[in-house]
Amino acid sequence: MAYPQETRDKLRKAFVFDQLSLEIAALQVGIGFGTARRWKADAKANGDDWDKVKAAHVLAGESTEDLGRAILSALLLQYNSTMQEMQTAQMSAENKASVLSSLADSFNKAISASKKILPETQEAAVAIRTVRLMAEFIGDKYPELMGDFAMMFDDFQAIIEREF
Repeated sequence: MAYPQETRDKLRKAFVFDQLSLEIAALQVGIGFGTARRWKADAKANGDDWDKVKAAHVLAGESTEDLGRAILSALLLQYNSTMQEMQTAQMSAENKASVLSSLADSFNKAISASKKILPETQEAAVAIRTVRLMAEFIGDKYPELMGDFAMMFDDFQAIIEREF
């Protein structure tokens, strides 16, 4: 199926400037992931390396914390994508164990680094975890209050988002 140039341009924009993964950008534009990969490879072969443009865009316009968030986001998207691929791929148990070990190592290093350059993200994670623990506590000890807690949580969530 032939797509207009406008569709390729939308894919490139979603990937490069909106910072979406190629998979998500393809879904948003309404094309298959294989087509998106091919277009990206074709563009690179013609001198338009989307990955380099994406990196330059991030570096040019973002603070260190914004860049750290973008990197962590990209890593988490890649982590999720890899986990999904592993579920459907025909791999030996040994190979899966190796990939899982590598993913876990990368994830742990990224989280450790993010704590240093993204202190507010770490604080937000603690706040969210605390709220979840509170919800579990209320659900276990005071289930009759869970409806009130849920009603208050919507307003409280706005405070968490604003503060962190």
